[in-house]
Amino acid sequence: MGKHGAVIAALVLTTSALGQTTALTPTNKWEFSASAYTYFVPDDRNYVQPTLQADRDWLHLEARYNYESFKTASTWVGYNFRSGQKLALELTPMLGAVFGDTVGIAPGYKISLGIWKFELYSEGEYVFDVRSSSGSFFYNWSELTYAPIDWLRTGLVIQRTKAYQTTLDIQRGLLLGVSYKRVELASYVFNLGWDRPTVVFSIGVNF
Repeated sequence: MGKHGAVIAALVLTTSALGQTTALTPTNKWEFSASAYTYFVPDDRNYVQPTLQADRDWLHLEARYNYESFKTASTWVGYNFRSGQKLALELTPMLGAVFGDTVGIAPGYKISLGIWKFELYSEGEYVFDVRSSSGSFFYNWSELTYAPIDWLRTGLVIQRTKAYQTTLDIQRGLLLGVSYKRVELASYVFNLGWDRPTVVFSIGVNF
């Protein structure tokens, strides 16, 4: 996948679905989620990347820390769309403000496409660094997963980030996740066979 491959894929999916996607039907109910990704990086610092999300009808709110870079926070507002059942599409275009060690404005997106027991998920953002154009960067996290049973999923993951450095611009890996009621646990191994592996453990709670 090229530097902007995930963005192009997202735009293609979005364009093809514009005639079918609709805003979510109002429910007047807030939905919240919290997650924490713990990174164990060889020859670099280990760190935790927390994310908080809140959704109500079409409105999506989000806050991240240590995502764009270390000691950097970002806040987001987005618009939720959903379409289809057998072929389920969820799309959230977003706009974010980034501050801390990195300062900038970031358009972004979340998109998922699910059919049967397979799901393609991608989230990305392009940070326009207001201090230096050389600091602008496209971030991406994408997963292709298969769920043989409801509480288990496995698959492939890629990541592009500046939070830490490896010899690979786009990191590739494997994932294994389990869920129980409102809790989700997952483990990821990046760069196995290409470089010293980076291991990530995540926990997420929906409420």
